[in-house]
Amino acid sequence: MREPDPSVTTGGDETGAECPYCGSTNTVREHPKGPSLCRSMHYCNGCEQPFERFE
Repeated sequence: MREPDPSVTTGGDETGAECPYCGSTNTVREHPKGPSLCRSMHYCNGCEQPFERFE
């Protein structure tokens, strides 16, 4: 049986990623994948900065 395409899943994270700029976890995942499948794009609501997170 084939595994689902990892580019269409969001990883199931219920909590926000920690912002590398201000340390806030008040973040949202903007897109399930970034420039590659091991990175995802997030946005910090605290300092209003976009950032990448390695999965």
